[in-house]
Amino acid sequence: MKCLVTGGAGFVGSHVAQSLLDAGHDVVVLDDLSTGHRAAVPGGARFMHVDLADAQATDNAVASERWDAVLHFAALSLVGVSMQQPFLYLRRNYITALNLIEACARHGVKKIVFSSTAALFGGDDRPPPISEAAHIDPGSPYGESKFLIERALVWADRIYGLRSACLRYFNAAGADPKGRLGEDHRPETHLIPLTIDAALGRQPGLKLFGRDYPTRDGTCVRDYIHVTDLADAHIRAIGQLDDRSVTYNLGNGLGFTNMEVVESVERVTGRKVPWEWADRRPGDPAVLVADSTLIRQETGWDPQYQKLDQIVETAFLWRESHPNGYSES
Repeated sequence: MKCLVTGGAGFVGSHVAQSLLDAGHDVVVLDDLSTGHRAAVPGGARFMHVDLADAQATDNAVASERWDAVLHFAALSLVGVSMQQPFLYLRRNYITALNLIEACARHGVKKIVFSSTAALFGGDDRPPPISEAAHIDPGSPYGESKFLIERALVWADRIYGLRSACLRYFNAAGADPKGRLGEDHRPETHLIPLTIDAALGRQPGLKLFGRDYPTRDGTCVRDYIHVTDLADAHIRAIGQLDDRSVTYNLGNGLGFTNMEVVESVERVTGRKVPWEWADRRPGDPAVLVADSTLIRQETGWDPQYQKLDQIVETAFLWRESHPNGYSES
């Protein structure tokens, strides 16, 4: 296949681009490098420096070749920041996606895979695990922006026949097991890399937000899914789009508390993690765990990295060998 990967210089997008290349596909990465890294674009992928907020540049990029599939990862993605700057998130994520979707419809693209999120399920009024049929109630403007895009894709299918796979994944984590790629957000907000950095002495200490949640140890529960397993799901999802659109929740189906992440990092690194309590963050639900039965049944997808220590180990090995992230490349 010839695939266009937007946001392919970011964490998940770069790993998906790498997996597509490993499978023998032709990959072009499109990114504005506002949060991604040029060094994260996998070798073998061609690169377009394009801002999706520029409708004409987006249209030109989509029109430049005949794409078998477009995979859309480019977005602002910090839940906490979206609570502080809601209109920025709503506007930027929706308009950039709409520019891309419209260009795909105009130029005959038949398949698009969309990086959606578990942040659609922001409320605490439903028991885990969360299936695709669960009530949608975004707990943040970030989650709301992703839901708006999902709805735009529904109409792109009904009117233009643009088939879409909306992949609502939970907490992406880990790093390429071969050490080629890793996670390098600036600022970093994800718990696993922050905990590893605390263990390595690269930050003064870790903050655990909230200790009074109704969970087994009082800290939030999250479903961590290895980024390589996510990449496999994206490739499998493309194959489902020959005659229909699909929506899948992606996760291990296993929930780990924030405290259990700290304990895992201590086991993997052999170091103590300095940490302290902090107040709850707005928009953080107590438990987010996925029911991924549907994609398992329909595609045969089976996550290979289900143990938390496995996920943490791949993340640790990359961060230990890249103390300055991609800036060393």
